[in-house]
Amino acid sequence: MRALHIITGLGVGGAEQQLRLLLRHLPADCDVVTLTNPGSVADGLTADGVRVVHLGMAGNRDMGALPRLVRLIRSGGYDLVHTHLYRACLYGRLAARLAGVRAVVATEHSLGDSQMEGRPLTPGVRALYLAGERLGRATVAVSPTVAERLRRWGVPAGRIHVVPNGIDLARFAFDPVRRHRTRRRLGLPDHARVIGGIGRLHPGKRFDVLISALAGLPADHYLLLVGGGPDENALRRTAREAGVADRVLFTGERPCFPDGGPGPDLPSLICAMDVFASPSPEEAFGLAAVEALASGLPVLYASCPAIEDLPAHTAPAALRVGGGPEAFVRALAGTRATAPGPRGAAEAARHYDITRSAARLMDVYTATVARQPLPTPSSAPSPQGVPSP
Repeated sequence: MRALHIITGLGVGGAEQQLRLLLRHLPADCDVVTLTNPGSVADGLTADGVRVVHLGMAGNRDMGALPRLVRLIRSGGYDLVHTHLYRACLYGRLAARLAGVRAVVATEHSLGDSQMEGRPLTPGVRALYLAGERLGRATVAVSPTVAERLRRWGVPAGRIHVVPNGIDLARFAFDPVRRHRTRRRLGLPDHARVIGGIGRLHPGKRFDVLISALAGLPADHYLLLVGGGPDENALRRTAREAGVADRVLFTGERPCFPDGGPGPDLPSLICAMDVFASPSPEEAFGLAAVEALASGLPVLYASCPAIEDLPAHTAPAALRVGGGPEAFVRALAGTRATAPGPRGAAEAARHYDITRSAARLMDVYTATVARQPLPTPSSAPSPQGVPSP
């Protein structure tokens, strides 16, 4: 099968890195088009042997990009087009139809209750989304929570298929040598209790809650924020005003893959943490929390469908935290007894092994190309007590 993936951009982000990981496991011949920003993930895909084309789209209303995309699809001889992220889904679905490709799949990575990729869910956004959705044959939801949101929006249930985000379990396995090396590289004291936060530095992620919580914790606690974004200067100012600037470390965007760039990669940074915390009140999946569970970390979260959609016993070290900084202070203090020794992956993390997600996506591809209905996944628990994805 020959497939074209169309994505809005290829900077370091959850959807972008998830695409790269999927392409390493999909048994299909895949090319990638990025509408904008051919960043470090584009370089990584190229290093993996994937053909990446930058469409050079100038903005949301650059309609000149549409005929360029149509020509590219027509010339590629693709059996299927798969779109990712809002802008790419709108332009990619339309371009695929104009190019004569009817097997069109779109993944909804980030639909929340009130926003999508940082944009408010206005009636106009919803109407445009639904108009584009009708041009495809299947919409993939990264969690049952997102699938339910799509149904409430008006996407027909028969067009929605749940394919969870996946992780490379081996890459995130705890390694005490890597932990020690990374902490030394970051300049962290041996006795430091490291709280980790991962994600785009955007107001909606509410990393200011963790900075405020840090001010209420003992001086041996540090906060390691992994990610880049427009809120970094504001967060640095918050840390200074709270008197904890010397205990907050900003790493910038870090890839999941060790491509030889400066600084430690994401799995190494997770190894350096003692507890993971996510104060974001609205998530579509919660990939960083699953990666933390794969490294055996206790996880504190305000919203995480990836955990909430599974039985509680699959992630016994995960705790939902409601409230602001004071609630996180109490929850973080409660994890202090966790030893920094050998750590094993939680069952919830094993449920999201990338090989399972890739196999499920190939089922969607095969059914879409053949214009056949996809069998509904069994809701019965697996032998380990975890529902099938």
